[in-house]
Amino acid sequence: MTEQEQQQIERTKAFVKKELEQAEGGHDWFHIERVFNNAMLISKQERVDTYVVALGALLHDIADSKFHDGDESVGPKKARKFLFEHNVDSKVIEHVVKIIENVSFKGGNELQTFSSEELNVVRDADRLDALGAIGIARTFNYGGFKNRKIFDPSIKPNLNMTKAEYKASTAPTINHFYEKLLRLKDRMLTKTGRRIATKRHEFMEVFLEQFYAEWDGEI
Repeated sequence: MTEQEQQQIERTKAFVKKELEQAEGGHDWFHIERVFNNAMLISKQERVDTYVVALGALLHDIADSKFHDGDESVGPKKARKFLFEHNVDSKVIEHVVKIIENVSFKGGNELQTFSSEELNVVRDADRLDALGAIGIARTFNYGGFKNRKIFDPSIKPNLNMTKAEYKASTAPTINHFYEKLLRLKDRMLTKTGRRIATKRHEFMEVFLEQFYAEWDGEI
């Protein structure tokens, strides 16, 4: 990357930190930082524009729709305005906005209308942060934030939700493992993403085995 691009990345980091000062713990600056680091790691093995990847990773959750009444337009608009104000190339802005619009797991097996290698990297980087020990911590943190039950054996996971049902779900936190987290490993699109996801997926399976054994009073 050029010196000018590096400077823009640093400005973007400062902007995101300030915007997410009061964010829920699973979607705060530290989540962004982890996704950024994941994306930079994955990029080493992919032929991508690392500048686009970096900006996409930093801005992907600048206004998560979960915290804006389900409005998916807030994040892209805010990112576009910020990048435009700092004279970022228009093609870069459009690519970054497309990444933000398409990066999230939305449930319902929604068909994506945009694809790029840069999107693949940011998407894998974001999904890695939903797996493993960090993924487990984030999942229960969000469940507590939404005052959801930890587990209710009478409420079964819904594996065939529409996008609207997924966004409106109030199911117990354990259900989220089956409705999203355990499905991510097979949706990774990069070699590095698949390698890391496999290890984190296995950790979650061990966690669930321990959880159910403790729930049933077996150990």
